[in-house]
Amino acid sequence: MRYAKCKGIEKDWSVITLGCWQIAPSEGWGDICSPQSADAVVKSALDCGITAFDTAEGYGDGESERRLGKALGNKKHDVIVISKIWPDATMTQTAYHERLDNTLRALDRDYVDVYLVHFPSAYFDSLEKSEQLCQLMQDLKQSGKAVTVGLSNFKSHDLTLLGQGTKHFCINQVPYNILRRDYEGKTRNLCNKTGIGYMAYSPTAQGLLAGRLSSEARSFPTRKWNNLYQEPLFTKSKPVRDAINNIAKETQTKPIAVALAWVLEQENILTAIVGSRKAVQVPEFAAASSLQLSANHLRQLNTASDSFHNE
Repeated sequence: MRYAKCKGIEKDWSVITLGCWQIAPSEGWGDICSPQSADAVVKSALDCGITAFDTAEGYGDGESERRLGKALGNKKHDVIVISKIWPDATMTQTAYHERLDNTLRALDRDYVDVYLVHFPSAYFDSLEKSEQLCQLMQDLKQSGKAVTVGLSNFKSHDLTLLGQGTKHFCINQVPYNILRRDYEGKTRNLCNKTGIGYMAYSPTAQGLLAGRLSSEARSFPTRKWNNLYQEPLFTKSKPVRDAINNIAKETQTKPIAVALAWVLEQENILTAIVGSRKAVQVPEFAAASSLQLSANHLRQLNTASDSFHNE
C-alpha cells in the first residue's frame, strides 16, 4: 500500500480509502450487509494496509459509523476516520457540536480526523452563509473534536463563496472517474491553488468499471440512479470498459485495479474511496496502490476517455 500526507493530518493516509456507505443499511444499497460482513470488510481493509475510512452520519442514520467504530476495535486511534455532517443542520455552534457529538458516540471515539460538509446545495449559497459555515467548522476544529475539516461536492462557485475561508479546509471529496471528469478544470485549479486535495469517490463509477454488470448488481437503487449505468451512456462507455479490461489482462490484475490506478495518476488526487460489502473484494481494489500503469496504458485509457467525453 502507498501512502500520502494531507495537510493537518500527521498520520499516513493510504491512497485507497475504504468507503463505508455499503456496510450499513441505506436507501441506495438496501439492507443486505450484515454486521458480521461489515466487520469482515473493515478488518480486511486493515489487513491490506488501508489506513483511512470514510463514513457519514447520513449512511444508515449513523449505523455505518457504529459498525465502523466497533470493527476498528483497538485500532480505532491508529487510523484516519473521516465523517460528514449533513448540511441541513441549523447553522449554530450548538447544532454543529451536537451533530459531531452524535458521530463521536457512534464511532466510540473522542475525535474524528477529518469532518466534512457533505453537500453545499442551497444551504451555503451566499457569502454570508458561507462565511458562517467557515466559522462553524473552524470552531469544531478548535474544540479538538475534529483534527481538521474538509468539504464534499463543492464546485468552483461554492469554493469562491468561501473566499479566504478555504484555508481552513484540507480536502474536497468529489465524484471522479475515467467516465466522470466534471471536477477537473476550474474547480480542480482552485483546490490545487489553495492546497485542497481531492478524495475521489465513485472512482469505479459505482462498480461499472469493475465489471459489476449482472442483473443483481444492476438492481441496486444507487446504480439505477447512476446515468452511467443507463442508456445511452452505458453503451457509449463500452470502449472505455474494453480498454480497462484489456489492460487488466495484460497486467494480470483486475479491472477495478486498473480503473483505480488511472484515477490515482491524475492531478491533485490524494486518495480514492472504494466501498464494498464483501471482504473478498478488498484485496482486489487495494492492489491498485501497487499497480503502475505504463505510459502506453495511460495513453490508451486517456484516448478512450477523451472519445467518450467529446462525442
